[in-house]
Amino acid sequence: MAKVLSGAGLRGQVAGKTALSTVGVSGSGLTYRGYDVKDLAQNCDFEEVAHLILKGHLPTQAELDSYKNTLRSMRGLPVALKEVLERIPADAHPMDVLRTGCSMLGNLEGESSFDIQGQVTDRMLACFPSIICYWYRFSHDGVRVEVETDDDSIGGHFLHMLHGKKPNELHERVMHVSLILYAEHEFNASTFTARVCASTLSDMHSCVTGAIGSLRGPLHGGANEAAMEMIEGFTSADHAEEEMMGKLARKEKIMGFGHAIYSESDPRNEIIKQWSEKLANEVGDTVLYAASERCEAVMWREKKLFCNADFFHASAYNFMGIPTKLFTPIFVMSRLTGWAAHVMEQRADNRIIRPSADYTGEDLRPVTPIAER
Repeated sequence: MAKVLSGAGLRGQVAGKTALSTVGVSGSGLTYRGYDVKDLAQNCDFEEVAHLILKGHLPTQAELDSYKNTLRSMRGLPVALKEVLERIPADAHPMDVLRTGCSMLGNLEGESSFDIQGQVTDRMLACFPSIICYWYRFSHDGVRVEVETDDDSIGGHFLHMLHGKKPNELHERVMHVSLILYAEHEFNASTFTARVCASTLSDMHSCVTGAIGSLRGPLHGGANEAAMEMIEGFTSADHAEEEMMGKLARKEKIMGFGHAIYSESDPRNEIIKQWSEKLANEVGDTVLYAASERCEAVMWREKKLFCNADFFHASAYNFMGIPTKLFTPIFVMSRLTGWAAHVMEQRADNRIIRPSADYTGEDLRPVTPIAER
């Protein structure tokens, strides 16, 4: 008889093996292929970390230059894909736009064999920022933005298309850090979706499209958007505390706090919080960052809940002029690396993922003839 995995949502159950990351070891910590995420965020560009996750090692300078050149050459979008994006209305959810964009790309540039899985992944990594920004600028501004920029980084490419100008050094650095922090996180819901799809030997675009669908849900990828919608209404730190206490008294769910795996702290929060403060100082903010800090203090004092990676990402993105609705698509631009690496890992040692269920329905019974029902 199959073993029943009784943990709620399979939480705490081991569902497979991976060499890509460790999450929440001893209650905290995050590593990618043996490197601490704090070390990577401090010393690497995102493209270095993408190379590490997807190709197995940190690149030399020559390898990094070559990889960046490859990604830069893949930013363009097929005319047919642009035509599809132009038909998607401005009030569409941006995650639906990326889901459709990924699926359409798979129709136009399918994965003809697993031998080109690396090339297919690099193409998606290069053009996902182009897809979301092309749609956003066309649907909101009526502009057919030029997607083949010469920016050195994926984050810089995204900000350039979004704002119509190259980002400053601080903003580009924050994008590197943010994309590194979101790049990989073991068997989370969207990654597990990708692996289940991969276990059927489906194509890379299908696996990633499915993962985007899982990330779209507010319990997984939308926490930074929900956090921003909350904190942007606060007028001061004291007002933030007053509102937070009211939410707690009413037992409302507050997004951006706690984590399914981490028990003491989220190592990513400490890093992005520091960059959010630098951005606040750059723009002369006196409200948003202070209110965010007070929210953090209140939740720890009242509930012993810590900020997860999403909470201070909200203010950081806002300080860079990124619309709230585009927060989760940035997550996709990053986590694509983890998803694709897990697909490749699943394919390398595959067995279809097909768990059993604990049946709770009716006992065996006969069918009553329709005339007697």
